[in-house]
Amino acid sequence: MPKGVGHAPSKPVPAEDFLQFLVTRGALPEARSEHIREESERTGRSPLVLIAESGILSEEEAYRLRGEFLGVPFFSIAPDTKIPPELFLLIPEEAAKRYQVVPLGREGFMLDVGMLAPEDSAAQDALRFLATREGIRTRIFLITASAFQGILNQYRPFRGEVAQALTELERILTESEEAAPETRRGRGAQLLTEAPIIKMVAVFLRQAVEGNASDLHIEPGHVQMRVRFRVDGILYTSLFLPMSVHPAIIARLKILSQLKIDETRLAQDGRFRANFDGKEIDFRVATLPTALGEKVAIRLLDPAIGLKTLSELGLVGRALRDVQEAVAHPFGVILITGPTGSGKTTTLYAMLQEMKRDAENIVTLEDPVEYYVDGVNQSQVNEEIGYTFASGLRHILRGDPNIIMVGEIRDRETAKLAVHAGLTGHVVLSTLHTNNALGAIPRLIDLGVDHFLISPTLLLVVAQRLVQHLCPDCKTPRAPLPRERERIVQAISELPEEERAALPEEREWKVWDAPGCEKCRGRGMRGRIAVFETLRMTRELGELILTTPSSAKIADEARRQGIVTMFQDGIRKVLEGSVSFQELLRVVEEGEDAEMVDRR
Repeated sequence: MPKGVGHAPSKPVPAEDFLQFLVTRGALPEARSEHIREESERTGRSPLVLIAESGILSEEEAYRLRGEFLGVPFFSIAPDTKIPPELFLLIPEEAAKRYQVVPLGREGFMLDVGMLAPEDSAAQDALRFLATREGIRTRIFLITASAFQGILNQYRPFRGEVAQALTELERILTESEEAAPETRRGRGAQLLTEAPIIKMVAVFLRQAVEGNASDLHIEPGHVQMRVRFRVDGILYTSLFLPMSVHPAIIARLKILSQLKIDETRLAQDGRFRANFDGKEIDFRVATLPTALGEKVAIRLLDPAIGLKTLSELGLVGRALRDVQEAVAHPFGVILITGPTGSGKTTTLYAMLQEMKRDAENIVTLEDPVEYYVDGVNQSQVNEEIGYTFASGLRHILRGDPNIIMVGEIRDRETAKLAVHAGLTGHVVLSTLHTNNALGAIPRLIDLGVDHFLISPTLLLVVAQRLVQHLCPDCKTPRAPLPRERERIVQAISELPEEERAALPEEREWKVWDAPGCEKCRGRGMRGRIAVFETLRMTRELGELILTTPSSAKIADEARRQGIVTMFQDGIRKVLEGSVSFQELLRVVEEGEDAEMVDRR
């Protein structure tokens, strides 16, 4: 992984100035410099290339001196260097070729890039645009022309297959246009089963699986369609394709998912399963009509790794004890809160694994079923035929369940049914959309649940966010910066005594960064874990709910309980080396803590 920082000049430097620099350094005879200058003007070829071809200097020596001249660090790349595939998603091949810039490696949100002409203002502007779009920063290095071409060639395995399929598809479309009208009429349906489209979709799916993506997005545009992958919570643009192939690709995905091909005005949901290198992957497909055409979002679900234990999710300390006590309770409601994509459903499955016994009748109501669990009766809602969370829950309650998992409480009827089920001897697990644990009680009241029913039924509220896990193979410790230490001191000082006792002494504090390695493909991150906070139902909280449960008073009770906020839980994971401080700020920042502070 390259170190050091390069700063490119804002204006191009004339080639003859560089030749004079080489003469001054004694690296190039003055007579040869005049000859190279004339040859460059006559042919339009770069003086660097001419110098390397003449044998006066090796290519690496010439570029190293060029970097010294420009004030940009030179980076030497071994011929067999493999760039992590997901880095190619950050700089599309078209931009790499046009602006002569390629990715070299990544350290967190810092992307190292190699350039042939770092002094080119147009290339600088393009790189700045790409960095802003992806939410990253860049460090510039000068690389040789052969190194640039070697990295550019690594784009081909994925894009080459797509390009080949696209060429074949264009040939078929041309032949179709030239065919007789009666032949052309049946050609549209036949295209959906043609090899090019099948191959193109298969390449997208395989790239998503091999790149450990959680989601694949296919999005229409005015001229081009865009393909993006989400890796560890961050979306990366992979490539652009002509809009002419968009309808056929969407139709192919609909066929796989058993959706209506001719319905383009309504959103649809489906799923299919495919085998990649002996591994079965579930693909959950959702279509959405937009002004420019249908967008498709595909969630990748690997049943082999989907189910985790509570500890594997990142639950530790008080949060883990609270959850274990709640799932052992014979009745009541447990709620998981957080925004979409924060891992709530995965936590519900982990709780089900903890509660699963032969003597228990466990039934779930999901939208959709993400992972299939042996010994659990899983049902999927279908609002088109009136099978909603509310109607499904009514039917489930007639089937003598012990434990019920409801995918989401999103309306008044479902909320009331869930609370009544918890009151009548069932354990109910569900999710709720609030920013933190403190917001769950006001949300239930907003949904029409009576105050006096909440305290006897609600056992626990868990709030969570997903953060990227540092790569264990390349992470390195360092002393906290002053600002980091200040935030750590503040967060730890507000922890309960037993939680503080489990942390290292202040003189031993370390924060961790990861430069990237082969195991994490240069990203410095590998997988994700969650940060949590839990709010238990206590006698004091129950009495508060019966009176005036304002947010400020609920926050006071949470502090009395000794709540560990998501930010504090994240600080604990920072000190133990699971999460970088920058990643914690990116995901959790001060939102949850700020609410607690403001209510003091």
